[in-house]
Amino acid sequence: MTAGLWEHWVLPGIWITIQLTVYSAALATVVAFVAGTARTHRVWIVRFVAGFYTEVFRGTSALVLMFWIFFVLPQLAGWSLVPMWAAVLALGLSYGAYGAEIVRGALKAVAPAQREAGVALSFTPWQRMRLILLPQAVPEMIPPFSNLLIELLKGTALVSLLGIGDVSFAANLVRLATTESAEIYSLTLVIYFVIAFLLTRVMRGVERKAKAGIGQRPAPGTGVMRKLGLRRQNETAQLPVGGAGGASL
Repeated sequence: MTAGLWEHWVLPGIWITIQLTVYSAALATVVAFVAGTARTHRVWIVRFVAGFYTEVFRGTSALVLMFWIFFVLPQLAGWSLVPMWAAVLALGLSYGAYGAEIVRGALKAVAPAQREAGVALSFTPWQRMRLILLPQAVPEMIPPFSNLLIELLKGTALVSLLGIGDVSFAANLVRLATTESAEIYSLTLVIYFVIAFLLTRVMRGVERKAKAGIGQRPAPGTGVMRKLGLRRQNETAQLPVGGAGGASL
């Protein structure tokens, strides 16, 4: 693959994929918290509306929804979205429905005694949510949210069908221009993996910070460097008192 193809197609495609991921994740996060908290509301009609949204958007295809927003919505509403924002809206609403269940489950997992303590202190429902429930529930939401974010990243490949020049669209253009399918698609896999790996590391940092905010000690690392450190400590502990090569007195 020539430098010109990389500069004019692949690099802009990476940037568009990152933009789609960030914008869609931001929308999905807002939708997830609104719908998820609404599903725990004491008024049944609020729970019903939030549950209806969740079931509808979890049960429909993100690709079909994207096509519906881009092709059908202009005929019904009389106005249209550019492909980029149509894709962001479709992805945000679809993955926000999955995130709503994460929020609802994390809020329900908070001990009932914590809710009762808020009532005993005469907190309003909003104060109980802001000061008691969310601080304890958010750290539990982050690991499943991290998985959902990676799924969202991979789901952005669907936007190439709307002609948006993301990584997948750029890879197909390069393949048509060079007929080098193995090289370009292998590179595309690596690009998605690198972005996903960086997102995972960022989310782990957010999780550690969230747990530290409520006084929880972060879990010890389990990565390769920690395993190497433990192995080195074990080897050092097994050495003779006089050293590895010294003679004992």
